[in-house]
Amino acid sequence: MPPLALVVSDGAWVTNEVRSALSVGSWQIEELSDPRAVVERLDQSRVDAVIVDMQVGSKGGMAVVRSIRQVTNPVSRPRTVLLLDRSADEFLARRAGADAAVLKPINAAELRRALGMTHTPASVAAHGSEEEE
Repeated sequence: MPPLALVVSDGAWVTNEVRSALSVGSWQIEELSDPRAVVERLDQSRVDAVIVDMQVGSKGGMAVVRSIRQVTNPVSRPRTVLLLDRSADEFLARRAGADAAVLKPINAAELRRALGMTHTPASVAAHGSEEEE
């Protein structure tokens, strides 16, 4: 069964960029536009990664990541990646407890690295790469 990524964004362009970036792998993509429904969705079935837009709905990406950290079992917790609007918000991603952060517009290689799809360890602020696809 391919890994499942839940993309939490109310912007179609963000979801499209994530879908495009992960098309190289065998990721299954599920979209969720309501950030308040994330924890409930995680309780329904296995999700391998949650990719959260920093600016989503009325809750915001930081709050979504915190919610995931507070209510999910650490053993089965999905990897969380926060999509940042500004590189200056890198500290917000760390403070929220995100496993990694990627600066928008999304660099496909950086997103894949943040999800652990390469041998390079993922880290917060996986941005600024000039790496070409």
